[in-house]
Amino acid sequence: MRSSAARREAAARLRDAGVASPERDADLLLAHVLDVGLGRLPLVDDLEPAQHETYAALVARRAAREPLQHLTGSAAFRHVELAVGPGVFVPRPETELLAGWAIDAALALGRPAVVVDLCTGSGAIARAIADEVPGADVHAVELDEGALAWAERNLAGTGVDLRHGDLATAFDDLVGTVDVVVCNPPYIPLEAWESVAAEARDHDPHLALFSGQDGLDAIRVLEQRAALLLRPGGVVGAEHADVQGESAPEVFAATGRWRDVADHRDLAGRARYVTARLAR
Repeated sequence: MRSSAARREAAARLRDAGVASPERDADLLLAHVLDVGLGRLPLVDDLEPAQHETYAALVARRAAREPLQHLTGSAAFRHVELAVGPGVFVPRPETELLAGWAIDAALALGRPAVVVDLCTGSGAIARAIADEVPGADVHAVELDEGALAWAERNLAGTGVDLRHGDLATAFDDLVGTVDVVVCNPPYIPLEAWESVAAEARDHDPHLALFSGQDGLDAIRVLEQRAALLLRPGGVVGAEHADVQGESAPEVFAATGRWRDVADHRDLAGRARYVTARLAR
């Protein structure tokens, strides 16, 4: 079969299934099957029968709203490639902004930074920091055992101190010594179940998604833990839902422990993450 025809058919099927980016997903799946870069797809004239069969099977799974990254087995995050699959939250492009903030904060110190990544999931943020901040002392923790296995794989050989545990009690040995705390916590309100995209709702661990009736339970715990872990003047950053642009910063501002509390928008102009500095 002509590869161009197969791509058109795949994109049409994905579009009918409600996939947000049908053409790109169709191309990425075919590039995965052929083991070539996207730029080489136009150079492929015909698919062998086995290639077309494999491609059709992957397209069918994507049409059933299985995450694209589960089908390819990887997710790009800043300058690194992460292994992902069932049992771990797939890192989103929006989170790269939060990771970038943490990287900049660590680099601005002018000395080796102590950085803690709470709720590390796949290890995406910790891996990016280890990759982009030379000499950083990076620590990460994950509660879910399934996600922890993926983090172990992604952080192997990076020097990151990865632990199994709860963000509420993690790193007692680092209390008062940390420069940067960063976290992509669960933040979806339980009542918003029906509004969550099928890829996340049906495939991402619910521990990584939902956080109480207002979605802020984990952020409240994060605020308390970061206040203990950070040295005076240390900084914390946490992702949140776009509707929490006022409520998430208020979690920090209301305690009186923080200054420079600020919210930040993503590239689409939506409220995306909050940062704050521990008062001296």
